[in-house]
Amino acid sequence: MRSPFIRGRSFSPDWITRPLFGTLLAALVVTATLLGPQYLAILVALGAIFAVREWHRMVTAGSFVPQMTISATAILLALLALTLWPHGPFAWSFLACGAVVSFALALLRGENPFWQVGGILYVGVPALALVASRAIPPHGAWLIVGLFIVVWATDTGALIVGNLIGGPKLAPVLSPNKTWAGTLGGIAVAAVAEAVYVGVMGGSAALALVYGAGLALVAHAGDLFESWVKRCFRRKDSGSLIPGHGGALDRIDSTLSAALALAVLVLLFKLDPLFGAHP
Repeated sequence: MRSPFIRGRSFSPDWITRPLFGTLLAALVVTATLLGPQYLAILVALGAIFAVREWHRMVTAGSFVPQMTISATAILLALLALTLWPHGPFAWSFLACGAVVSFALALLRGENPFWQVGGILYVGVPALALVASRAIPPHGAWLIVGLFIVVWATDTGALIVGNLIGGPKLAPVLSPNKTWAGTLGGIAVAAVAEAVYVGVMGGSAALALVYGAGLALVAHAGDLFESWVKRCFRRKDSGSLIPGHGGALDRIDSTLSAALALAVLVLLFKLDPLFGAHP
């Protein structure tokens, strides 16, 4: 007899394409992270180009190429500056200059300047935060791997638990498919995954459990924010770049918010997300 808590589901091609391409992307990201900050910066730069393209295509009524070019150029220059001069102000200066130019161009073209500048800030600030966190000695790479474990576990846990249990919707206006069960399941899976990751390396699994749950909550918030933006412009997906996942923004929305949270915790509040582990 089928449990009343388990919903029947017909087969979907996403059950194959989503994990397949997700695994390939995960392997690429982890490899770049472990190789060094410059390799991660290159991968982040590529992702940023696709992300700002989707953003400006979504928020611009006419040609989105001029604004996309400004955002992509500013972010690429900022990432290059951060790689060459990690302790200098140049990276943030490039990002700020790009935002000013984007704002001015939007006014000249009769566009909403805040949505246009949003492309630079929404993608650029977390991109810099991610690369800056990777450069933290001596275990920056493992901080970033832990971040990705939380984000991926949150996404996977929410997908599986949400599909199996269903139940009340979390925010039906923003995202009709998200449920409370999926959201809580994603947080629980992420917390356990991070606790195991840190515990295996000799750190405090209990503290990592709390950290993983908190970061998963931030990841969910990032996902909901992008859903809100898409609803503002009547879009189901930001694009179709990645089979089974949608666009680049659909794939990295949780990472953007989680990367920013990690940078704030580590760079400003000096938190050790490995909680005593020594990889």
